[in-house]
This record gives sequence, C-alpha cells and structure tokens, in this order.
Amino acid sequence: QVQLVESGGGLVQAGGSLRLSCAASGRTFSSYVMGWFRQAPGKERDFVAAITWSGGTTYYADSVKGRFTISRDNVKNMVYLQMNSLKPEDTAVYYCAASNLVGIAIMSRYYTYWGQGTQVTVSS
Repeated sequence: QVQLVESGGGLVQAGGSLRLSCAASGRTFSSYVMGWFRQAPGKERDFVAAITWSGGTTYYADSVKGRFTISRDNVKNMVYLQMNSLKPEDTAVYYCAASNLVGIAIMSRYYTYWGQGTQVTVSS
C-alpha cells in the first residue's frame, strides 16, 4: 500500500516556474514507477512524466519535454516535478501516481495509487 500527497501547486504567471512535490508513505516506495498526470476542466487525465524506480529512466509527454523535469529521492520517499517556462495551457490539477510495472507506463490504468491532486494555474 502506498499513500501519496501532492503539494506545491499555485498561481503563477506565464513563463514562471513551480516545483511540485509528492510525499509517499509505504516501505516499498522505491520499487514503484512514479508518474505525474494532469487534468484540465472538461478534459481527460493526461500523462505528463514518469520515472523508473532507480531514477535512471524518465519519460515526458511531448507538450512538456524540455520544460518539465521529474526526479525522485527514494531515501525521503519523495517525487518532484520541476516545471519551468509555464504556459496557460499547463493549467490543470496535477496528480502523482504509483505503478508497480517494471518499466515506464504512460496510461493511467497502469497506475494503482493516486494522490488527491494539486491545482496549478498559469495566468497569461
């Protein structure tokens, strides 16, 4: 069992930066692939980024590649999403999720545990 709690969301102007954090509880955190997803009003939940258990492999949606960076600290049981050069279209609720697949998963159905989400709003 893994419990996830996101933080770090807020209101930022276009071009600004935010760092989202996801605190995980559970002794087996380091064995999970971790991902970030986002959901804008009236839209489906979309994949943003994922990282393998070791942190050695990361994968990003094309829309955020080069602007967002996912990282993890298995000692602190934390996952981070550094978001730079933010755009109004990045506005959404951002969710942290854990998957027990061996490799990177970009579909939400492969993630077992989810946080409650944190709101990110980017003004133009």
